Amino acid sequence: MNMKDIIGKKRYGGTLTEEEIKFFVDGVTDKSIPDYQASALLMAIVLNGMNKEEMTCLTMAMAHSGTILDLSFADDITVDKHSTGGVGDKVTILLLPLLATFGIKTVKLSGRGLGFTGGTVDKFGSIEGFRYEIPASEFPYYLKKCGMVISGPSPNLAPADKILYALRDVTGTVDSIPLIASSIMSKKLAGGADVIVLDVTCGSGAYMKTFDRAHELAQAMIDIGNGAGKKTVAVITDMDQPLGGSCGNTLEMQEVLRTFAGKGNTDVVEVVCRIAAECIKAAGKANGLSGDDLLYACATRLTDGSALSKFAELIASQGGDLKDKVNPVFKDLPFEAMRVTAPCDGYVYSIKTDAIGNAANHLGAGRKTVNDQIDYGAGIKFYAKRGDRVRKGDVLCSLCHGTKAELADEVLFDVMEEVLAAYEIREEAPEEVPVVMEVLS
Repeated sequence: MNMKDIIGKKRYGGTLTEEEIKFFVDGVTDKSIPDYQASALLMAIVLNGMNKEEMTCLTMAMAHSGTILDLSFADDITVDKHSTGGVGDKVTILLLPLLATFGIKTVKLSGRGLGFTGGTVDKFGSIEGFRYEIPASEFPYYLKKCGMVISGPSPNLAPADKILYALRDVTGTVDSIPLIASSIMSKKLAGGADVIVLDVTCGSGAYMKTFDRAHELAQAMIDIGNGAGKKTVAVITDMDQPLGGSCGNTLEMQEVLRTFAGKGNTDVVEVVCRIAAECIKAAGKANGLSGDDLLYACATRLTDGSALSKFAELIASQGGDLKDKVNPVFKDLPFEAMRVTAPCDGYVYSIKTDAIGNAANHLGAGRKTVNDQIDYGAGIKFYAKRGDRVRKGDVLCSLCHGTKAELADEVLFDVMEEVLAAYEIREEAPEEVPVVMEVLS
């Protein structure tokens, strides 16, 4: 098989066969295909797209370029949930313990923060002693112990995806639905779960900026999942403002605890319960509940102590330190260093959420390079969000750094300017946008 011919075929809009796609992925993985030829095919895919069969073949080939986890030891249906990223997204942290109360077992492979989006393992990393680099060989132990395990991604899962993503990042070929969908789903399929539930975020704080693009990506991933024999559901959620009341690592974990205590933000509770309901139905664990009854059961277990107890089990099982049996011991706590106030009267009309995520990173909540150390106490607390009426001088949000960290005044003032520029205040109130925009299955 000739790589030049495969590039030419896709360049002129042809449909690649399963054998041609496998030849490409195998060659990328073993490095027998040079980067310039791989990049050429990626660009041809960006320009001419792929059909369902091509996307499924590409995803399967990438998934099988490394280890496919065998979760049969769970002796039950396993569920994997994935988010396409956002700001203030603490859904996974709340979801796993909630699902455990319904007897659903989850093996969650999560990454560190990327760009303006926060990383779930970084948030768990804010807890003293918590171990999130769990070898796959130890998953059965943790799943038996508390019904869930969370770990950073294994280097042996879909190695072709890592190579191709690095090429896409430097060749302007990231923004392609077939390539995004196959990248995400190759890791999900390699993860071995029976049910895949996708949180596809949409808006200024997401990689899919419009609803139409989010819908297209969601449908593509469902097509791939179905084609691979996996029950797949997608929930499109609003990320046109930060989710909940904070972004940062310890800040979001503190918000998680407030949510378990029944004091969480309504948008977080709604997203968590809707995604949980889809997981529960797909796993066959609804026990006759449906619709509002199932959502009510999720909301009740989220806040009545049931999920909190499971959360504490998860923390303890992976070595995290607890006080009072349920509250984690954090590596650092947030210190409110500066409050950002409204420059005029009006309504918060919009928030450039990606700018907020970048601002949090500039405070130390994220990394600029892979070797940067995180300030776990850094982040932003929100006091006014979209639709809220404010008067000049009212607090919009506060900028935090850790109590053990130092941050120069000039950095704080620069971040304050970034945050002020992200808030748009108008005389008229914005239209309400549902936090859960659509469910596809």
